[in-house]
Amino acid sequence: MDTILVVVEQREGQLNRVSWETIAAGQAIAAQTGWTLEAAVVGSGVAAIAGEVAEKKVAKVYDVESARLEPYTPDAFAYALQFFLEKHPAKLVLMPHTYQVRDFVPKLATALQTTAISDVIGARYEGGKLLFTRQMFQGKFVADVSFAGSGLCFVTFQNGSFRADKVEAGAAPAPVETVNVDVPDGVVRNQPQEVFREAKQAVDLTQAEIIVSVGRGIKEQKNIDLARQLADALGGELAASRPICDNGWLPMDRQVGSSGQTVAPKLYLALGISGAIQHIVGMKGSRSIVAINKDSEAPIFEIADVAVVGNLFDIVPALIEEVKKAKG
Repeated sequence: MDTILVVVEQREGQLNRVSWETIAAGQAIAAQTGWTLEAAVVGSGVAAIAGEVAEKKVAKVYDVESARLEPYTPDAFAYALQFFLEKHPAKLVLMPHTYQVRDFVPKLATALQTTAISDVIGARYEGGKLLFTRQMFQGKFVADVSFAGSGLCFVTFQNGSFRADKVEAGAAPAPVETVNVDVPDGVVRNQPQEVFREAKQAVDLTQAEIIVSVGRGIKEQKNIDLARQLADALGGELAASRPICDNGWLPMDRQVGSSGQTVAPKLYLALGISGAIQHIVGMKGSRSIVAINKDSEAPIFEIADVAVVGNLFDIVPALIEEVKKAKG
């Protein structure tokens, strides 16, 4: 029976929550194909994370270990996964579409003489073939693509494509096998530096469960403080559409959209955002979307779960007060 392997991402002993979405994708594909689903955690001293993953509905979890896997380097990760996959073959390898994965997957796929489909937003099994959906032209179109060959394939899933809370738990913990990899001297050719950030003091919005985002409707930079108060009251993060960041009203690391971050929080509040396609592709995977805009024809309302037509300067202060009351 063919095997699907989900490689979950961890950094410095912390599991990236987007990995749960990738496991959900693996479970969905396994249900359609009847293939076996397994998972792997790559790093140094990551047995606890492997045990956490083993609580989910997977047949087996591999703890791929080497002291040279911490801190992360593309050379060590590509070498360790190539070593692992040559001894534990899989039909399909799934990973979250993160900076780290984008860094080493091209190297790994090339070493294994195969290819990868990146930034996938959906998958289905049809006519005996797996089809993967990708966005084209900044989300204006989507295309279904598939692998031409029959060997090992890599797929990376965009943040928000599947819901992490839909991951099925296993009836019993899956077995965990430790695979020790000897990464030889000379394999790692670069000296790891500080972890990449979009900008100084950058925030990783992909990890936020609540986001309050502002658009042109905020009118002036000083008014952003109103959105910040709402974000603070909700315990969320502040974000923005591109025009706000282009104006320098918020740093670029706060931008959501095709040229910013792709997010999928539990709650996304869009304040004064019209909903250009470039912004929507970056947040449409949010579980619940609340949009406040005085334009009843704003495109953002087409994807909003709750659409509030009105002046945000009247609505947001009252909303802040209600949130504070609810918190006591």
